[in-house]
Amino acid sequence: MPLRARTLALAATTALAATGLTLPFAAGASAAPAPAAAPLTSDFNGDGYDDLFVGVPSGTVGGKAKAGYVSVVFGGKYGPGPHGVRRITQATVEVPGTPEAGDRFGGSVAAAHVDDDKYADLVIGAPGEDLSDSGSAAGDAKTDAGSVTVLYGTGDGFAQANTAARGAKSGDVLGNALVAADFTGDTDVDLAIGGKDQVVANFNPLTADTQPVMADRMGGRAPVLTTGDFNNDKLPDLALGYYTQNQPYTQSHLRLYGWNKDEGSMANFWNNSNGAANALASGDFNGDGFDDLAVGNCREIADENIDDPCGPEQLTKGGGIHIRFGDANGSFGWEQQTFNQDTAGMPGVAETGDGFGDALAVADIDADGHDDLIAGAPGEAIGSAAKAGSVTVLKGGEMGLLDPAGAANPGTVAFQQNSPDILGVAQAGDRFGGALAFGDHNGDGALDLSIAAPGENSSAGGVWDLPGARAGGSVVTPNSLGLPASSDPLAYGAVLGK
Repeated sequence: MPLRARTLALAATTALAATGLTLPFAAGASAAPAPAAAPLTSDFNGDGYDDLFVGVPSGTVGGKAKAGYVSVVFGGKYGPGPHGVRRITQATVEVPGTPEAGDRFGGSVAAAHVDDDKYADLVIGAPGEDLSDSGSAAGDAKTDAGSVTVLYGTGDGFAQANTAARGAKSGDVLGNALVAADFTGDTDVDLAIGGKDQVVANFNPLTADTQPVMADRMGGRAPVLTTGDFNNDKLPDLALGYYTQNQPYTQSHLRLYGWNKDEGSMANFWNNSNGAANALASGDFNGDGFDDLAVGNCREIADENIDDPCGPEQLTKGGGIHIRFGDANGSFGWEQQTFNQDTAGMPGVAETGDGFGDALAVADIDADGHDDLIAGAPGEAIGSAAKAGSVTVLKGGEMGLLDPAGAANPGTVAFQQNSPDILGVAQAGDRFGGALAFGDHNGDGALDLSIAAPGENSSAGGVWDLPGARAGGSVVTPNSLGLPASSDPLAYGAVLGK
């Protein structure tokens, strides 16, 4: 569930030495006041700093291609990078399993407090994991069944682990998507887990027991998942989006599921058919106390006869963002807003392939009581550099993310690698903004914005850290962290933990 605050230079120079990037002159000290301290959600070692964690499912481990690993970059006074890094694989002592080619360990990652201590725990999906039942013959192996592991945080970084989900059959690819929340209201963390053509839930991640939430064709894609209280029952709900084309029919859906105490399961209570999404995020953008749903790169796929499931069709060019607002009477989604880069007051111009909204994150950056939405456009061309990428910070306000005239609220701003005080240079294929996350990595009480550019340095990848979501900060790359690089499309930063 998003944070209400919100839940979504010397040392920095040392960390950058191996990246080929240089640290610009420090951004102005007259930055806006920091918001009130946010609860730490990814402090795995209990030192008072959120940690950055990155799934690298394409990583080679012990000569096994795409066995995958997770990079935990510990936070500290100077942000992520100078304070140490931990590379976690299935060869790590605490972790169940063995690195095998194609496991894609780190294909999804999430932080959650699964047990009752002060340390955050790391949840890791391995959708390519091959499994076999105990005592069965080798020929009975379930190929690409998938698995989910919970690795428990401690003062030393991590301790024991357990398996929280196992695919039931070949091709389940369980663990291709993950979110964590207390769906049942029992104060214990639950997991929603994506797989091929299914979403399951685990209401006790200390075990591997799961139950179905939804089964439908998804065209081989992972479902898009987020959480928020959309029906005003004081419990987080699950939002999911998926689509398929010509397999054997075309469809696209956005669905909301909430806990049904009587049935002891997640129940579907809202649907929007024929609208597809590349990203979902929840936040209270108009400050009315009710969670809203942001749908990134929303567009109509399934049926041209359905009236605008993602708002006006002209606003889908280059990627449209569609907002469904919550309200007091429970009629979720009745009030809506839609915009793209051609909307008045919005930086940039809507162009085919921009992917505006392909990644989303939410935080109340300026602590004004209205959540702000950060949108990645990894396909954005910067000058002649195709797919260099950009990120837009959209300010929330009394009417949401637009003002009464239908323009972006004042303060909306875009960043890219050619922006002042942003490290690096915008180059073709960087895909800056390909993934986004928030965490208080430097311990100042303000949420810092993590921006991934998985195409950076010939697809080795990198992650930028912007303190308080303002220009400045630092960047980590596999090279700067001493990690093996990958030229696979799922490179460093493509899977960014939240």
